[in-house]
Amino acid sequence: MNNRTVATCAAAVLATAALTGCGSSGGSGSSGPVELTYWSWAPGMDKVVALWNEEHPDVKVTVKKQASGDDLVTKTITAAKAGEAPDLVQAEYQALPTLVGNDVLADISGEVGDAEREFAPGVWQQVTLGTDAVYALPQDSGPMMFFYREDLFEEYGLTVPTTWEEFAETARALKEKAPEKALTTFSSNDAGLFAGLAQQAGARWWTTEGQKWKVAIDDAATRKVADFWGSLVKEGAIDNQPMYTPAWNKALNTGKQIAWVSAVWAPGTLTTAAPDTQGKWAMAPLPQWEKGANVTGSWGGSTTAVTNDSEHKEAAAEFATWLNTDPEALAALVRESGVYPAAQAAQTGDALKEAPEFFSGQTDFHERAAKIAEGTAPAAWGPNVNVAYSSFKDAFGAAAKKRSDFGAALRTVHETTVADLEKQGFEVAK
Repeated sequence: MNNRTVATCAAAVLATAALTGCGSSGGSGSSGPVELTYWSWAPGMDKVVALWNEEHPDVKVTVKKQASGDDLVTKTITAAKAGEAPDLVQAEYQALPTLVGNDVLADISGEVGDAEREFAPGVWQQVTLGTDAVYALPQDSGPMMFFYREDLFEEYGLTVPTTWEEFAETARALKEKAPEKALTTFSSNDAGLFAGLAQQAGARWWTTEGQKWKVAIDDAATRKVADFWGSLVKEGAIDNQPMYTPAWNKALNTGKQIAWVSAVWAPGTLTTAAPDTQGKWAMAPLPQWEKGANVTGSWGGSTTAVTNDSEHKEAAAEFATWLNTDPEALAALVRESGVYPAAQAAQTGDALKEAPEFFSGQTDFHERAAKIAEGTAPAAWGPNVNVAYSSFKDAFGAAAKKRSDFGAALRTVHETTVADLEKQGFEVAK
């Protein structure tokens, strides 16, 4: 498929819920023993799949461990062009438009029954791309939350912020009381954090207009987020250092940074980044733009998709549904793969009954997390997320380092993303 065809297909699927003229979309069942291949990066997935194989001797699933992220997307598209894609593939939410646009994923809406009811609307929307089609089953999700040092908040007389205005006031109050410390940092080395914050504010970065893509990275909602964080960095109310570095780890471990806007998987990161602080952290909902609201963004998460190359789409869809909705499978995903399941019932199930070790004092951790996840805002992804994320890292990295205008950096990301779409042959609405 040339770029023009891919562009038309990708836009059409979002606008009409059908890949009309874009390759095969049919499926086939199997009356005999079936063998399926599943490309996945999740740790321990082979142990989870073993449960399926034991209970379903006529449908054997073999896990082929893969690298995650863009590498797997590229590998899957390459395999599909040769007609050799696996039956199933683990794909991040933001990768789905790219895979659909390249005619890799099958529409399994006819095979997944009423699975939709198992997931929060904002999560389910990401696997349908806003259409009547279903291109994957949500596997795990990353609802965003606010993590803070409970002991240091008490020491400095700080109140957990419930709005972003209170968040800014808290950052300034800490600086006045302890100038050497910072509430948090603005980091440019993982665009997923900023994307989730924009999502919470109501941003829809990629949508379609007829047969054209429409890019709105520099929209009002995202500008509000960029201006908010840019002003805090410019005035020195928060730090401007990137995450995941030795310096960042040390800041968390020593209490130089006393909070982190992150996602539900944060306890695992804190375990290695700040080992000396175990038991001192607590979790709260993400601060809101409107007081009293319950809206959060997503940072991370993946799906299980069936490919058009599969000769056994019905069986593959049955496995994908089992993996992401069956109580035993979900418990195994939590236990073996360490994921936060997208299925709402599992978020308060026995597998997540205990609070994370790092938050042992907050016994209702997962109960609160499930309530937060209910408010996950819809997200709108496009076919060149990787380009936008790379541009974000460069433009916002430079702006944060210089404590300069974030608005200019945002315009750069927008313009770079649009230029890349046009270069690839996509039609872009102005």
